[in-house]
Amino acid sequence: MRTRGITFLEQFQFPFEVYTYTHSQKGAEFAAEATGVPLERMIKTLVVGDTTRTQYFFVLMPGHLELDLKKLAAAAGVKRMRMASVSEAERLTGYQVGGISPFGSRKALPIFMEEDLKRHVTIAINCGARGCIVALKTDKLIELLKPEILPLSQTEASPES
Repeated sequence: MRTRGITFLEQFQFPFEVYTYTHSQKGAEFAAEATGVPLERMIKTLVVGDTTRTQYFFVLMPGHLELDLKKLAAAAGVKRMRMASVSEAERLTGYQVGGISPFGSRKALPIFMEEDLKRHVTIAINCGARGCIVALKTDKLIELLKPEILPLSQTEASPES
């Protein structure tokens, strides 16, 4: 499978592995199961915008964690954040939802990354088409994308005493 994301990565001449699978449902859990990549190493590429619809961002989250929009808003210096609509995400990236990648995106967006991903030597991320995942070294992803790395996941509520 050839995608803009793969073409983007090939220009840097470093090793990566491409996994393809039959995309019958979207989501990191399905992709992890289909490729054999552990869910905590499977990246969800989210497109998030501020509520004024003037700023958009990529957020890279491990498959097993959920994004905290309040933490992201604080990090981005905006009042509130929201998930981009399907049409916004597809228009900005040039990719279909379920195949969105920061590699080769139509529009370059600022990137935030959940710090939990740094604990893995390799990660897997969509590379621009439904059913196409690329695995690469985490430090290489950070070098290429230069994301702002922060704790962005929701924290469990502590039990009340």
